[in-house]
Amino acid sequence: MSEFLTRRAGFWHYQRRVPLAFAEHDTRGIVRQSTRIRIADDPRGTRAGRAADRINAELEAFWRASLVGESTDAKARYDRARKDARRLGFEYITAAEVAQRPIAEILARFEALAAGKPDDRPAEDAVLGRVEPPALDIDGLFDEFEALMKPSLKGMSEDQVRKWRNPKKRAIANLVTVIGNKPLSKLTRSDALDFQRWWIDRVMVEGVEIETANKDIGHLNKMLGKVEHTHRLGLGPVFAQMRIEGGRTGQRVAFAPAFVQDHLLKAGALDGLNPDARRLLYLIAETGLRLSEACNLTAETIRLDDPVPHVMVRPIGRRMKTDQSERDMPLVGVALAAMQAQPDGFPRYRDKAASVSATINKFLDENGLLPTEGTTLYSLRHTFEDRLTAVEAPDKVAAAMMGHKYHRPRYGVGPSLAQKREWLERIAFRAPTEV
Repeated sequence: MSEFLTRRAGFWHYQRRVPLAFAEHDTRGIVRQSTRIRIADDPRGTRAGRAADRINAELEAFWRASLVGESTDAKARYDRARKDARRLGFEYITAAEVAQRPIAEILARFEALAAGKPDDRPAEDAVLGRVEPPALDIDGLFDEFEALMKPSLKGMSEDQVRKWRNPKKRAIANLVTVIGNKPLSKLTRSDALDFQRWWIDRVMVEGVEIETANKDIGHLNKMLGKVEHTHRLGLGPVFAQMRIEGGRTGQRVAFAPAFVQDHLLKAGALDGLNPDARRLLYLIAETGLRLSEACNLTAETIRLDDPVPHVMVRPIGRRMKTDQSERDMPLVGVALAAMQAQPDGFPRYRDKAASVSATINKFLDENGLLPTEGTTLYSLRHTFEDRLTAVEAPDKVAAAMMGHKYHRPRYGVGPSLAQKREWLERIAFRAPTEV
């Protein structure tokens, strides 16, 4: 049995810590790769040991190549070839693709070379497509995808970028766990099926939600599609139509308004929370703001001295969830009291919605303030919408306050602050003695 063989989730896996000599080039710490051999089929690990030895040989070759910079050199040569081709007026394509182009274009490429310097080997390689694209592997998929998506990330805050990155990185890490790291050009439909089967096993044995698996599959499909389109890897839709059937997106339930008033807003009920977190909860309960919207209010967007005190939800240093999210919300009841105590906003939690969400939800759970399964801090937004429905607020007014798209064509400037306040006062909570 190979010294690098270990048991994991019913399969034999190769596992080895990256030697210190290569740690700078391979930051994974520990390399794990499935042999795809079930323990039940090979209880002594004989076949798996041979597979692990092959994986180890390939890995050591990769480490040695990384140490001398072969991967970096290959990328540098390819990038230069693309630039040289553009400089001479051509798109960089491989030699095989050049051969398939119309004869007029092929002749134009040779004429451009004839007009340039004699024996210009880099130009010849660029125009005739003689530089192979660098081999992209699964571990490098996210970095390549992120580089291609840079324009679409413009305007996101640091926390929004983190939330965008993490599920994609997690999907790649899970894929490597199942099939190991390999060049993207070697990725097959069979690998995708192995990954799907791994998730199905987890759903059946561990009770993992189907939608959790489908999110991984969806992220991989999108990343591969984008990189495939850019680099012409010839993979085809490896992860297309691989979603697991039977999943359903969980719907957060709302708090009953009476529970909010009698328990969450009961004097002293939230004294165990720090003041910023407590007042954020009060603000959300009364206005239905998303937590990220509330956390990122500033002194400039909190207008307490205006005829109608209100907060302005704006994309300051971050991207709004939708175009309709940008809105002005009057302050009444417990929200007005909270913001009078926090006139500069919540700098402690600015761009840290995930942190305060975890803090508040943990407190509510530990103190018996989550009455039914599925209720969380975000449920207060659903409660806010239910309260507007209960007083029969017009759809246009409700959509404007929720930051939702109104289903009819938009005319005029929409409901005024005074009109919004009128409806909010109908549903306002009683504020605790001390906020």
